[in-house]
Amino acid sequence: MVNCCGLVTVKNEQVPLKSIAVEVSVQGHVATVSSTLQYENQEQSPLEAIFVFPLPGEAAVCRFSAKIGQTEVVAEVQEKQKAQEQYDDALSSGQQAFLLEESDESPDVFKLSVGSLPPGEKASVSLDYVTELAVQADDGLRLCLPAVLNPRYQPQGSDSGSGGSAQVSSVPAGSVPYSLSLSAHVSSPHPISRVESNCPLDPLNYLNTEKTQATVSLAAGHQFDRDVELLLYYQDTHQPTAIVEAAQASAKPGSLMGDPVVMLSLYPEFPKDVMSSMTSHGEFLFVVDRSGSMECPMHLGSGSQDRIGSARDTLLLLLKSLPMGCYFNIIGFGSSYESFFSKSVEYSQKTLDEALQKVKEMRADMGGTEILQPLKHIYSQPCLPDQPRQLFLFTDGEVGNTKEVLDLVKTNAGSHRCFSFGIGEGASTALISGVAQQATGHAQFITGQDRMQPKAMQSLRFALQPAVVDISVKWNVPKEVSVTPLSPPIRVLFQGQRALLYAQLTGESSGDTEGSVTVKYSLAKQPVENQLSFILKPAEDTG
Repeated sequence: MVNCCGLVTVKNEQVPLKSIAVEVSVQGHVATVSSTLQYENQEQSPLEAIFVFPLPGEAAVCRFSAKIGQTEVVAEVQEKQKAQEQYDDALSSGQQAFLLEESDESPDVFKLSVGSLPPGEKASVSLDYVTELAVQADDGLRLCLPAVLNPRYQPQGSDSGSGGSAQVSSVPAGSVPYSLSLSAHVSSPHPISRVESNCPLDPLNYLNTEKTQATVSLAAGHQFDRDVELLLYYQDTHQPTAIVEAAQASAKPGSLMGDPVVMLSLYPEFPKDVMSSMTSHGEFLFVVDRSGSMECPMHLGSGSQDRIGSARDTLLLLLKSLPMGCYFNIIGFGSSYESFFSKSVEYSQKTLDEALQKVKEMRADMGGTEILQPLKHIYSQPCLPDQPRQLFLFTDGEVGNTKEVLDLVKTNAGSHRCFSFGIGEGASTALISGVAQQATGHAQFITGQDRMQPKAMQSLRFALQPAVVDISVKWNVPKEVSVTPLSPPIRVLFQGQRALLYAQLTGESSGDTEGSVTVKYSLAKQPVENQLSFILKPAEDTG
């Protein structure tokens, strides 16, 4: 098990790092990070080395190359087994070889064997990945460098066991044996207001008068005592944007990389008066998995709460937080299902006390996980007038008929929203995320005691607030050009959520060089419409 990252030997010891150079290219809401790391074998004997790269969850590696001495190898994507055989063959015949693979345990770790590094020889490793930037509460877009590209420096002899990071910051300048240079090129359809960082930056340098392109660099002398994060702020950040990226010259037209791709960003603004109109209406249906598997502990290890206990705690919190004037009911299911009340009741102190008492007595004693029947029962009940139906589903997600469940939820998506809670480690993401996606709600995963409360309250806030609905996207391009969506359509956006939609542009127009897209949606019953134009064929290779 490799727990170090960067270039390590087969015995899991770090190969000395000399320098890191990172170039970031940002297009609107997406960044491409290109990095080059220089290492040196300071041992007397050759080292068999492995490059380990924990990938940020929303990132994809798009290029990898490594150079030992004068030999450069560029990685190509291959089926795992075949790649392993080729690598073993090359090594046994004394050639340098590289093998890049996603780790079996976790899809977010890339391991690359770089083969044999002779004594005193330098190795340079180049890696490019592309990632969507996370939106922060203050509308900034955040890019954080992973640990490989910003390793914490622990001076010799400092006690790394007891919160060693406290002493890291007192490293005298110049004593860190490696260096980091980072430069970023930012381009956006809207002007760039500012770039901030938790590390010292050189001043922002605008490349044009519209301020839509700029460069910024990390100031020299980075101490490796903290994460490097960049926060980008654009003007008119809530206006949608469309950016086209050119096809790769080497790829053949008709393939994914061989045709241009357009990215549409939607990050709607929710005016204060809309947000203050939090609804106090709603029919809240809490559907709780009481099958035998819910008796299992939340995670491996001693002292772990059982899943039904976690579901009970989450449910008690939600029940106490409902708005007066709404309606609610609780349905437990296993091999069969049972409701607390014969139909949804008005939320009052009396009905709340009655429900709280019943929830406290709830056990995982209902056999198998038959989720289809209770859902069919709910959908057969008429919706209450002016009380939008909100379904809260709690399950450890161990069902065999996920597709059937998702199809049923999708068929009834027009009549309700679904907020799902995956309870315990290993809850099925296909089921939990799937039902929320089909019924335009939100999925949460609760794996331990610590994060339950904010997650439950976030979902309840989403359920009570107005959302952007009736989203439609219409592409207007010359008749020789066709647009193929690469992203599933979006049906709802909550406050603070951003959606990126990708589409491929195929074919070429002789006359027109522009296309446009019309985005319509409604918020608090008010229609909003935006039209954006974009260039069908960007001039330079944009990455």
